[in-house]
Amino acid sequence: MITAVVGLLALTACPGSGQTADQSSPATAPGRPRATSTQLTPPSDRSSAVRIQLTLDGHPVRATLNDSPAARDFAALLPLSLGLSDFHRTERIADLPRKLDTSGDPDAPTPQAGELAHYAPWRNLALFYRDGERSPGLVILGHLDDSQDINRLATADRVTIEPLT
Repeated sequence: MITAVVGLLALTACPGSGQTADQSSPATAPGRPRATSTQLTPPSDRSSAVRIQLTLDGHPVRATLNDSPAARDFAALLPLSLGLSDFHRTERIADLPRKLDTSGDPDAPTPQAGELAHYAPWRNLALFYRDGERSPGLVILGHLDDSQDINRLATADRVTIEPLT
């Protein structure tokens, strides 16, 4: 008897095991929108990420762009050569030729040292050499491949960015 009750509980508690279409959970009930993830493809997913090289004041630094619409749009602008200036002793910034496509990207991330980002309201590129603050309008494009290269960002006055082939 106890075995039958435990088996029955297991069948009714596990989604998909014996559940019929009219027993849908509230999140998947007909007429209700499905939850979607706003998380970007992890930087570790190299299958669709784009490898790039930044040359900071003559020193080559490798980075990887994520697979977001903004990162793909940024990659289409390459190669670029930009002058850099400091912003809040946290990031080096440069104006981009145009605003990037940020559709579908999560809003207001908290940037980490070593990340490359696009600040859409100002149409600029941001290279973070220190952790930043949560910022609406910021879209993470990718990251440096080696954290040892972060220190080069803090003092760079010029960057050339090219795709790696």
